[in-house]
Amino acid sequence: MVYRLLAVNIDGTLVQDNGRIHKLTKEAIRYVQNKGIYIGLISSRHYHSVKKIAKSLKADSIIISHQGAFTASQVDKPVFVKRINEEITFDLVRFLESFYCQIRLVHDDFSISNKVKSPDSLIGKTIWQRTSRNFYAQYFVDSLSDHIEKDPVSPPKIEVNFDNTSDLLDAKKAMEGMYDEVDIILTENLKFDIVPRGVSKLNGLINICEKIGIQMNEIVMIGSGVDDIPLIKKAGLGVAMGNAPDEVKRQADWVTRSNQDHGVSYVVKELFRRQQPIRFLQKMNMIDK
Repeated sequence: MVYRLLAVNIDGTLVQDNGRIHKLTKEAIRYVQNKGIYIGLISSRHYHSVKKIAKSLKADSIIISHQGAFTASQVDKPVFVKRINEEITFDLVRFLESFYCQIRLVHDDFSISNKVKSPDSLIGKTIWQRTSRNFYAQYFVDSLSDHIEKDPVSPPKIEVNFDNTSDLLDAKKAMEGMYDEVDIILTENLKFDIVPRGVSKLNGLINICEKIGIQMNEIVMIGSGVDDIPLIKKAGLGVAMGNAPDEVKRQADWVTRSNQDHGVSYVVKELFRRQQPIRFLQKMNMIDK
């Protein structure tokens, strides 16, 4: 099988526990790209964060950000954005404020959070920051609903972090029964993301691949989170990181090493070194141009 796209999750996959990308991983990404294989960065992070990582990798990557609500066919070339409308955002925030949880409205250019659990030192540093081309501003407010009632926001994604599982499950069940306009994606034990209906990492990748002419069986997907499972199952080769939860590993075709032990680099070494460059395969009429 010839693979034409390497799709990689960011947190827990590309990035190590110290928040950095190891030199071996960067070299592996460049090696794959030099063979003419597309690189796809897949994340629940906001677009500016993913774009920054793409530039640090020196990779003109496909970007799937905000859980698929904001995508780009190349760095600096967004092709799709879908938002939760202002009225639904306000209603969701008002409902979630009845629980003890952290609520973060993740816009393209900034985020707004309630102050629950936010360190005072962090709030002091970020509350007055403004957005610039190279900075993603983070604002904290006492009452999120009061703030957006005066200054409405239509974010691609809302992140919610709970103190206990029962509150998360109660909130998720209630919102799924009340709102047809959004989907809820579990990301960690005490956290979920709220996105516009139909949005997901998988759908974002499918839409981009249709534009560039790549089939799902031509994709290698490497992931580590439960929200990566649909992509791991759908890709031609689904790879789970060694540090991924067992439920992710069970869905994978291959389990590589952990992010601390350069799992992405290991996949490239074991898989892509055997594949000829895309341009050569096209020249030999072994694959379509």
